[in-house]
Amino acid sequence: MQRKTIKGLRWWIIGLIMIGTVFNYLARSSLSVAAPTLTETLHMSTQQYAYVVTAFQACYALSQPIAGFVLDSVGVKIGFAIFAFAWAIANMLHGLASSWPALAFFRGLLGVSEAAIFPAGMKAISQWFPAKERSVATGWLNTGTSIGAMIAPPLVVWCILKYNWQFAFVVTGGAALIWVALWLVLFRSPAEHPRLSQDEAEYIRAGQDVAQQSTAGKRPSWKEVLKQRRFWGIGIPRMLAEPAWQTFGAWIPLYMFTVRHMNLKEIALFAWMPFLAADLGCLVGGYLAPLFIRWFGCSLITSRKLVITTGAVLMIGPACVGLVASPYAAIALFCVGTFAHQTISGALFTLASDVFGQHEVATATGLSGMFGYLGATVFSLIVGAMASTIGYNPLFVCLMLFDVIGAVVAWRLISNQRKDNERDPAVDPALRPSHPAKA
Repeated sequence: MQRKTIKGLRWWIIGLIMIGTVFNYLARSSLSVAAPTLTETLHMSTQQYAYVVTAFQACYALSQPIAGFVLDSVGVKIGFAIFAFAWAIANMLHGLASSWPALAFFRGLLGVSEAAIFPAGMKAISQWFPAKERSVATGWLNTGTSIGAMIAPPLVVWCILKYNWQFAFVVTGGAALIWVALWLVLFRSPAEHPRLSQDEAEYIRAGQDVAQQSTAGKRPSWKEVLKQRRFWGIGIPRMLAEPAWQTFGAWIPLYMFTVRHMNLKEIALFAWMPFLAADLGCLVGGYLAPLFIRWFGCSLITSRKLVITTGAVLMIGPACVGLVASPYAAIALFCVGTFAHQTISGALFTLASDVFGQHEVATATGLSGMFGYLGATVFSLIVGAMASTIGYNPLFVCLMLFDVIGAVVAWRLISNQRKDNERDPAVDPALRPSHPAKA
């Protein structure tokens, strides 16, 4: 008996992946919220906390290409489930730490296992969405990062005040095990999903270029991907942009505690707000690309670069944090920064699915993610070494400068049109402007 199809199934699929991203970022954001408690309980200095943070970032960076390789080799369904199960267990193990080196070790395990989240998400998007909808789908995927980071402050603080900090890591890690079961039951590729209608399957295929319609292409080696100019047009901007998100995620609660003198309850009340703004950045950034196509008649690739530029300009918000006296004004400026960063991040992730085929997109996303987290690792060490001497403010200014440079690199290295023999995935008739493209 044939099963009833589900209308708009691709959007249910991206919702399932977004929920996985929520659990991913809930787990990783728990450390920053618990940081004021952990620095006192484990007697950590700011520098030692930076080592714990960078243990995650360095392992995440080095594991992203491996995660991409695994996902392109065994498939997104099984690969993603393995990594998600591993990050749930790794986060729960944080509760066993009795010193900062032990905490750093468990943090490294979490980095290794969480590295699959975006290679898996972008691989699934390349399978399930036509080109014109990928930025929107990526925006919804990316909201999971902010929702997870937004839920973490009240949940972790409640666990600490009601029970202890160890319980907080058990709860935020263990929740992901529920999602693993849902993923294994509900996810299929479009070719295998019994609930996908023929009309929707044709709609997805018609909106993809030749490379993305094919899943049977030879998986490229890392060396082959690294030789491509278009890869560096994504990899370098990600290396320059990622320090901002990792700084916001790992350091805002500790900054508000040590510099702005907020207590733990105030952090629970206010530290989630920048991540609500980040959610808006994910969604607005996703819808901006098709709007730019309509307004300016530009190509798909140009629209992505315009989104990156918009976000880079808005990064002036956190650069001005040192100019305000009120801690609430500082939170507001951080909100501008998280909004800006997520517009940039979504555009960079989507570019990977635009310029790489299904058989290589996870590998390319993993490699660019490695460069992103290497940049974040170095910057976190700088924050740990210099925050207590020169203060945080010059470091926040650097985040804006990094993103401006990244936008320039993207414009220089990524062609506005595909240079291979595939058709340009730019515009579907519903989005194509009536006048000739300007870029």
